[in-house]
This record gives sequence, C-alpha cells and structure tokens, in this order.
Amino acid sequence: MKLPWMSRTDRRAWKSARTIEDLGELMARWLEGTIQSRPGYAARYGPEDETTALVPSLAALCRAGAITTGSQPGLTGPGANGGWWTQRAWVDLVVTDRALLDRLVAIVTAGGMLVRVHDHHRGAARSTDDPIVATTCDGKPTMAVGSRMRGVDLALEWEGLHRSLVAQVTHGWQVSVVAPQAGSAGNWPLWDLLDEVSGLRDPAEDDWGTFDVPDPGECRLCGAPIYHPGPYCSSACRTADEGDPADDVVPR
Repeated sequence: MKLPWMSRTDRRAWKSARTIEDLGELMARWLEGTIQSRPGYAARYGPEDETTALVPSLAALCRAGAITTGSQPGLTGPGANGGWWTQRAWVDLVVTDRALLDRLVAIVTAGGMLVRVHDHHRGAARSTDDPIVATTCDGKPTMAVGSRMRGVDLALEWEGLHRSLVAQVTHGWQVSVVAPQAGSAGNWPLWDLLDEVSGLRDPAEDDWGTFDVPDPGECRLCGAPIYHPGPYCSSACRTADEGDPADDVVPR
C-alpha cells in the first residue's frame, strides 16, 4: 500500500529548489521515476502509463526551462465504457523566460499546432482565447485544455515549494500546445516540434522529410503504404484503405 503523503526526502528536495533550473531538474527526475512524488499530484505516484513514451520529450522540456504540468498522447479507440474515444496530443507548460516563450510559440505555431498562452505577470492583459477540446467520447467533448487558471489554483499546484519559487512559476506564462488532429496522426508533429524546442532533436539532422506530398500508394495522413493490415494512424486512414481489393498488393 502506498502512503498518502510525500516522503520526507522528497519534501526536502522540493523545498530546497530555488530556481527554475532546480524545478525543471526535479520535475524531470519525477518523470523518469527517480523521485516518487511531485507537488500538485497524488503522493508516491508517477506519470500515467500512457505517458511512458513521452517521458524523454517531457523531461528534456523541463530541463530546458519549460516546465511541463500535464500532457497526453494522441489516441483513438474504444474505451472501457464501450464508447469511441479520441484524444488530441497536448502538453501544458510553465515558462518564465521570455526568449524561451517566443522560441516555443514560434516553432509550434510554424508547425501548425494550436496554442494558448496566459500571461500571469502582474498587470498583464488577460487572453480571451477559448479552451481547446482535447478529448471526446462518441463525438461529445469530455475534456478541454488551454483555459486560464486562477492564481490561487496555480499556488496550490506548487504547494511545498519555497515561496520565492512559487512566486516565479505563478507569475510566468501558462502555455498549452495542442495537436490539430486527434489520434496518432498528431503525435509525430507535436512531440518532434517540442523536441526541437528543448534541443532533444536537431531538425538539421533529419533526413526523412515530411509527408506533405505523399508518394503514390502512401497514406496522405501518416505516410504508411496503403492496403496494409494496420495499425492505422486514424479512422480516416482506415477509411482510405477500404473498398479496393488490391489483390496484387502484398500486405506488410
């Protein structure tokens, strides 16, 4: 049985943090499993199983100064309730450095991602952008991201940090980045773009190109050869693969 409180060692580690660099390192370590607990999350629990594949990208963002506070991969499929669920890939971040914020927004916007930024500096104008629906069940919205959090809620999320660090993270920019497409089709561009922001990926070293102009016989959405047995990148990809026997095509 897991104890419902943070260990003394973890409490001391979070309380000792003074800078965004300190906070980013601790958040990265929690994502990687070397710290059991983090502020604003159930004590002695790590990330959800669906986050496992995202940990390298999220940890790199944290160490670069863009502190991740929530995320999900893009998925589509049946849920436990029997409904059809769709998820857009997304990530919520706290950024306190203006140059990093500008770089982040420029890269993900150029890559076609949806972005919401809320400036919590004292006296800053409030954003009027609506939240973005991130999850649906049978076409009905079940979760949205990108809404503005109240200052009191931001402080509660970081309870246990030194007050000077709480002041830094609660008076920065709260950023949400969301893939425009639901399902796995949104994973590739979102996480690659975020890896570029963190420095985990150098786009100059990429040699795979893009799927903007597919070759004959390739899915326009994910680049996979048409008439293959799956998995499909989305329901649209599956639909595109139906209705043609293609007897002379060997499945992969």
